[in-house]
Amino acid sequence: MSARRVTGTLLFACVAASLLAGIAGGLFRLGIVASEGAWLGRAALAHAALMMCGFLGTVIGVERAVAARRRLAFAAPLLSGAGGLLLLQGAHAAASLALVAAAVAFVAVNVLLLRRQRAPHTVLLLASACAWCAGNLLFATGAATGAVLPWWFAFLVMTVAAERLEMTRLMRRRPAAQPALAFVLALLTLGAALSAVWLQGGGVLFGAALAALAAWLFTFDIARRTVRADGLPRYMAACLLAGYAWLAAGGVAWVATALGAPARDLALHALGLGFLASMILGHAPVILPAIARIKLQFGPVFYAPLAVLHLSLLLRLGAGLVDFDARRTGGLLNALALALFALTVVGAAFAWRRRHALP
Repeated sequence: MSARRVTGTLLFACVAASLLAGIAGGLFRLGIVASEGAWLGRAALAHAALMMCGFLGTVIGVERAVAARRRLAFAAPLLSGAGGLLLLQGAHAAASLALVAAAVAFVAVNVLLLRRQRAPHTVLLLASACAWCAGNLLFATGAATGAVLPWWFAFLVMTVAAERLEMTRLMRRRPAAQPALAFVLALLTLGAALSAVWLQGGGVLFGAALAALAAWLFTFDIARRTVRADGLPRYMAACLLAGYAWLAAGGVAWVATALGAPARDLALHALGLGFLASMILGHAPVILPAIARIKLQFGPVFYAPLAVLHLSLLLRLGAGLVDFDARRTGGLLNALALALFALTVVGAAFAWRRRHALP
């Protein structure tokens, strides 16, 4: 087996393990899954780290490594993937060290990419890598969740903003658009930093910046145009616009939580599932062929998991605010939506192979 295939297999195993354990840990927190072993309790405790570092950090690291076209660039996703596995083993110190090393390596990869192409989106990608590094350093030192999570969300949100900035770089925008984005993201960074020393003030600033970013994306993203197209462009636009709505809701809920309202679940999962999962569903048909060399046959069936995801979020984060049973049901349907999307991707891969098979 070639070194590339071994690396790919290891990365897939790490990503799958962190994702499945993260989902199981979330369901355990909601009381849906009973504990069958110590690993499930560890998955519940490390739910955020597994999903945001072990899963998403590794996937984004692979994407950047493919763009860098350097073998050493795969050190970042391999280290973050290993960090997820170590968290499941209860080796917190080793996992923290691996995640810090992953973030440092990821910063180096983005420095390389910035040197190759100096553009606003590559600058923003480097800034997002630095945010991940800050969050992982705080996680390693045992900082409070309220100090760590803003940096992890800043990493992921800025990564999405950079990708959308790259996708729309050929669009004609008003001259103030790019400075406005830079200002909003500066406020986001300041809010994340301030959260470590003044949770209320930092939380208000961070949430307000998230809501402002949603407004910027609604205003300037090309999805407003492509939603009127057909096929894959329309599906991607639907995912993006729905995600931006959840980003706005998450920002408002983050502010409310900082001011003492019981909106923490809404803030975290409007961002983590409503926004970020929508980005995954929307970009997967484009990114998977690029990084995993998997061809997908797009069809209307892709809308099914998207609909289940958002309807289940409305149940969990709407009625679930006052009814814990509704929250649990919504959480279970969240997991089923992700499983349905995975099955849709597998089915689309087989459909493409059948359609393009040699006679």
